[in-house]
Amino acid sequence: MWTRRAKRLTRLRAVLAVGSVLLVSLASRVTSAESPAPEEILEKLDRLMTAMSEIQEGHPTVRWDQNLPALQRFVILKSFNREAVLDKETGLVWEKSPETAITPWSGAIFSCIDKAVGGRKGWRLPSVHELQSLVDPSVAAPGPTLPPIHPFLNVQSAYYWSASTRADFPTGAWTVFFGSGLVGSSDKLTDYNRAWCVRGGHNDGSTY
Repeated sequence: MWTRRAKRLTRLRAVLAVGSVLLVSLASRVTSAESPAPEEILEKLDRLMTAMSEIQEGHPTVRWDQNLPALQRFVILKSFNREAVLDKETGLVWEKSPETAITPWSGAIFSCIDKAVGGRKGWRLPSVHELQSLVDPSVAAPGPTLPPIHPFLNVQSAYYWSASTRADFPTGAWTVFFGSGLVGSSDKLTDYNRAWCVRGGHNDGSTY
């Protein structure tokens, strides 16, 4: 069985290998006619520093127990044509600009399933816990109750569907009202709300 020290040394070798590849790539670009943009350099260095911090702390950087400032927390993803945002606190990828049209619950589910954001499929409606993780309780009404200096566009101070069904009300689904940050519920069959699609994580459609 490996010791903790051996595991850390193995991770360090992996990070150093990745770091070497990144630095060699940057160096070759700098010496060529095609110089990398400053933001690209910072993005690659940030990836390297993130990996280093994981080794130093002994656990992944993306964790639900972190409380990061918005400027450090959210990353607009260039690989998704800047149409998606990574939340480094949760590891979830959100569409940068959710649709403003209202739809019944089934329409919200299928809208996310069929959606391609940044040229990528694999989107879904978030659970109520995931959706509420975007709420900043310090932001007062009328909202939207998102962290200051967030990168999202077109977020309304309105109700957004979650994929979470109410255990005591099978035709009801939990919602998050971004005008106050409070959780509510709506009838799946008769009510119309907005959808904000997410990618990554896991949502098995459980009731809560």
